Amino acid sequence: MQNLYALSYLVSAVLFILSLRGLSSPVSARAGNVYGMVGMALAGVTTLFVASSPVLWLIGIAIAAGAAIGAWKAKTVAMTAMPELVAAMHSLVGLAAVLIAVAAIYHTGQSHTQVQKIELFLGAFIGAITFTASIVAWGKLSGRFASKPVRFAGQHVFNLVVFLAMLGFGGAYFVTDSHSAFLMMLVLALLLGVMVIVPIGGADMPVVVSMLNSYSGWAAAGIGFTLDNSVLIIAGACVGSSGAILSYIMCRAMNRSLVSVLLGGFGAAEGTAAGGDGAARNYKSGSPEDAAFLMSNAESVVIVPGYGLAVSRAQHALQELTTMLEEHGVKVRYAIHPVAGRMPGHMNVLLAEAEVPYDKVLEMEEINSEFSTTDVVLVIGANDVVNPAAKNDSASPIYGMPILDAYKARTVLVVKRSMSVGYAGLDNDLFYMDKTMMVFGDAKKVVEDMLHAI
Repeated sequence: MQNLYALSYLVSAVLFILSLRGLSSPVSARAGNVYGMVGMALAGVTTLFVASSPVLWLIGIAIAAGAAIGAWKAKTVAMTAMPELVAAMHSLVGLAAVLIAVAAIYHTGQSHTQVQKIELFLGAFIGAITFTASIVAWGKLSGRFASKPVRFAGQHVFNLVVFLAMLGFGGAYFVTDSHSAFLMMLVLALLLGVMVIVPIGGADMPVVVSMLNSYSGWAAAGIGFTLDNSVLIIAGACVGSSGAILSYIMCRAMNRSLVSVLLGGFGAAEGTAAGGDGAARNYKSGSPEDAAFLMSNAESVVIVPGYGLAVSRAQHALQELTTMLEEHGVKVRYAIHPVAGRMPGHMNVLLAEAEVPYDKVLEMEEINSEFSTTDVVLVIGANDVVNPAAKNDSASPIYGMPILDAYKARTVLVVKRSMSVGYAGLDNDLFYMDKTMMVFGDAKKVVEDMLHAI
């Protein structure tokens, strides 16, 4: 039977790897989800057989409750709330790692080897940091906490002291088996999780979400060693490594240092509000009808979606506009910045929901060279990812961050509710260029008006 259990876990691990591979492309994402669900179901059933005297009724209640909450949340979550939902789920993974570690050290009659103590320590403190850090990220993304960075003098020194104290209590547990030392280590890790996230501004949340994804994976892997569960180790390692790779990609897209992300408090410079020097700046504004006229008479249009598109749920109306423009002979494509929205892939998911063909959705590297030959760029709900300051203002906090080169197009149309700054708190020179026309209003209403005009 042991060989059968090992084979079952091996199949589960292969399915998890196939799931990650499938999720790397929108075309195969649905199959990737199926692989992951089948793999998890197989691993769960196998674990029930492997476990010694499991309390099946209690496990059944927990599974039923979790399934009911998950199904309800999946049905009701708004696309704008997806980033904070992901952060909340990361917190649950971290909390699970902490609770399993606590249960393991309080398990009567069970002793742990020195290696197992190290594994318990690693899984528990990574899980604790993930838990509280994810809670703060959830609060910032959902607007329940202020998105601005919270900083004070000596913050990094304080974090270092907390980290060293956490290691000290972990060492005390390793030497003495003291439960009190282990719990103190957890308390300090929970505090450290808060401290590494509060100095990070809301504009950097996409990187934070991907890093927390990585943390949750490593926490699961560490606890997998404690439980001697190979599939948990493999799944955790897959999540941890893929999250780390994604974080590196996101850092490159935002011109950030991965080390500074790990330490917390990156992106420290504050932006300037619109008209930051107190002087009013001139801009041109027009109606949805004006914008519709320009687009319907263009040969090529590139649409740059942002978080404002998700807020107004304008993706379906935008797809109708795209179809109508194409019927008028206009070539329409979408340009996606890696950090558009509030989490990695946010805009891709949004457009997929509206059934936008995958071949019309292009990444920054694919589309940037074509902006200079594009007739009209429609920026809808985006701000920081098209800000030219990233290229020409060395004093800007986002200087050096790769952007979508919308400013190179012949005409730029920007749909916004007002001239307020974006999530990074920065003014955008693109809005004041002679080639730019601002169209104010709710994105969905503006797009619907464009449709009627055409």
